[in-house]
Amino acid sequence: MSVPIAQQAFGRFLKFWRGLHQLNQEELAFRLGSSPRHISRLENGSSRPSEVIIKEISQVLGLGERDSNHLLMSAGFAPDIKKVDFNAPQLKWLRKAMMLNLKALDPHPTALLDSSTNILMVNKAWVGFYSKHISTDILNNVNNLYDFLFSRQGAGNSISGWENTLSVILMSLQQNALFSDNEDEYALVNRLISHPNVPEDWQQRAAKLEPMASFQTQVSIDGALKRFYSVSSTVGALGPTAYASEPQLTINTLLPEDEDLDLSNFIEHNIKHPKLLY
Repeated sequence: MSVPIAQQAFGRFLKFWRGLHQLNQEELAFRLGSSPRHISRLENGSSRPSEVIIKEISQVLGLGERDSNHLLMSAGFAPDIKKVDFNAPQLKWLRKAMMLNLKALDPHPTALLDSSTNILMVNKAWVGFYSKHISTDILNNVNNLYDFLFSRQGAGNSISGWENTLSVILMSLQQNALFSDNEDEYALVNRLISHPNVPEDWQQRAAKLEPMASFQTQVSIDGALKRFYSVSSTVGALGPTAYASEPQLTINTLLPEDEDLDLSNFIEHNIKHPKLLY
């Protein structure tokens, strides 16, 4: 009988870390209060590890968050992700790098998001683009991109024809919540479902569609509907936990389908917004 892929991956990771720390199976078993035979069975995939023993192995080997999560994921468990404060002093270099990224993307409307889709930064084009449709008071108090996109008081009053896109976004968020079992992620889904722009059959729609890093939408510009690509790019760590390591950042940009469409009027010099940092 073949060994499940997840068990094979865990065995490779365990053997790698045991070798790096120069521990034989007997010594690791002693530190864990286990048996060398059990360690051998974990490494060859004939025994499936529990989440408890994986965390004990991580502790015994002194693994950091990234490598502990590699072990968990290699055995088919959800990573244990701890939130990181993007505004912490030690991340000043990252904030500057992200600001330069957003600035370079002008005149294309762009926002930087955290793992809960809260807006951390925006560029001039983002403010200029939405200020043509939304009052300054509402725009200055926008905190979450999806709340903003789903709401008729926000971007929902300027973007049309995207019921399927809203459905796919909701399904992706729903499955993230099921995977992490995180209360904040469940709350976000429930909040978005209540928006009137969401079709009643969003689950059925989304079940027939595959999520993508980009989708098309129509936006009204000067009274005419223009087609845009909404493109999301992930800024993450390297390695298997690239999409499960904090700070998990996403750069979301609107790009016009018509390459000749002039967007320069979105970046006027007097643009201001609490999340515009240049």
